[in-house]
Amino acid sequence: MQKLEILWCMMYRVKEIFKSIQGEGFFSGKEAVFLRFTGCNLWNGRKKDRVKSICNFCDTNFVGTDGKNGGRYNLEKLVSVTKKVWNHTYTSEDKFIVLTGGEPLLQVDDLLVEKLKKENFFIAIETNGTIKTNLKFDWITVSPKENAEWNLRKGDELKVVYPQHKFDLKKIINLDFKYFFLQPKDEEKNRTNILKTINYCKSHKPWFPSFQIHKSLGIS
Repeated sequence: MQKLEILWCMMYRVKEIFKSIQGEGFFSGKEAVFLRFTGCNLWNGRKKDRVKSICNFCDTNFVGTDGKNGGRYNLEKLVSVTKKVWNHTYTSEDKFIVLTGGEPLLQVDDLLVEKLKKENFFIAIETNGTIKTNLKFDWITVSPKENAEWNLRKGDELKVVYPQHKFDLKKIINLDFKYFFLQPKDEEKNRTNILKTINYCKSHKPWFPSFQIHKSLGIS
């Protein structure tokens, strides 16, 4: 099978492609296009199975392809739709895309990364760290989960949802990351988690608090 035929046959399952601001971590407040892939390897997305899943506090709907601009795409069409979402919203040439999920590394490959780079996108990825990668992303955010294998142990930004009691936060800071963020777990005890996060970061550098400002602003 020729390369062109392979590109045409490959299909990416996408939950949604939408414009917003990055609400978490280092790039908080930056305008972005989010490309959310379907599927995760730590939870199947069904509420009835959440309690028994490896990750039981996910706040994201990544099931199916029924979100805004969602669908099954070949490479060319996926990049084309992504460009349209950016160009329809922003005039800036500083194109910023966040590949997220679910777990995007279940689907993202070198062909997609190469194609997005040719369109001058700065490519950030948000991953749970279970899958190693050598793909040429511009920014890697790893958010490990305490009951899952943690295989990708280097990147640009480490974001630990807090509290997760199995993590030794004092040892983690020796890993190969530029920035270390604690993000309060979004649950019924959210206010308590926020205060715990702030207090821990005050006395334990280089940890810095990360807040989901998009939720505070009431946007996606």
